[in-house]
Amino acid sequence: MKKYNVGFIGLGNVGSKIANNILKNKNNLFIHDLDKKKGLKLIKDGAEWSNNLEELSQKSDIIITCLPSPKSVNSVMSNLITFLNHRHLWIEMSTTDEEEMIRLSNLCQKKNIETLEAPVTGGQHRAESGNISILVSGKKKTFNKAFNLLSNIGHNILYCGKIGNASTLKVVTNYLASINLLSLGEALMVCKKYGLDLKTSYHGIAISSGNSFVHETESQLILSGSYNVGFSMDLVCKDVGLFNKLTNKYNIKADISKLLNRKFKLGKKKYGGQAQSTSITRLIEDSCNTKLRAKSFPKILTDNEEKKQGVEIKF
Repeated sequence: MKKYNVGFIGLGNVGSKIANNILKNKNNLFIHDLDKKKGLKLIKDGAEWSNNLEELSQKSDIIITCLPSPKSVNSVMSNLITFLNHRHLWIEMSTTDEEEMIRLSNLCQKKNIETLEAPVTGGQHRAESGNISILVSGKKKTFNKAFNLLSNIGHNILYCGKIGNASTLKVVTNYLASINLLSLGEALMVCKKYGLDLKTSYHGIAISSGNSFVHETESQLILSGSYNVGFSMDLVCKDVGLFNKLTNKYNIKADISKLLNRKFKLGKKKYGGQAQSTSITRLIEDSCNTKLRAKSFPKILTDNEEKKQGVEIKF
């Protein structure tokens, strides 16, 4: 399998795990982040630190950004694009604004820089195992060119068409996950107040028509009391805001979206922007003066499956 010279910018909870899988597949990895401490383990395992974006671009053919907000993506790319040329492929793996992604990709096109947007979905535990899902948009020939590298990172890989499509679909999926998280807090509280054992309730939901990926994963962290999903209130508020922007753009009367936005803004105000997104259920715990806890649930999520071969989802 072809090996790549990859520059990676953004070593947060998910980014560091994606970068590690690129490194484990024996690619040459050059890393950069505002906080060098986030890269120390990768450096120890063989990655090379780049002191600035120019240095990183000179050593890399493919550059991946995995950043927390459209503002940070714009800040990085405004500087990075100066150093890129026709030999580079930029892959944007953040959850970002589709209009901003289209604008940046057009700037890249003027310099003959190939571009893909490839946000990941499925949680940091699957990012760590390499079994995360990837939504990819851009030219199909560019997607085909990068597929082997994407296979190092994830398992289910969906080609979504033109730039903007993957960003929009990722925002939609995060919106649905956030709704599910709120509803699970209310559902588990009903079970608790009724007197149902919460471990029994968890498994009952898991085998029912009410089951979901969010329940199977994040409910466990609520019940253990850790809430440690590796995704912050700040990030949820950003994602829900992006969804609201889309509903306004297309004049969609989205009452649930507006309620969701208010709830997470309240959660952020009460618990802080860096609080875990799953701690939104603390709103109902606090209002009911009741904790949603059960024994034998994990403090962190792990994916115990071996790395699966990356496959393109076709239909």
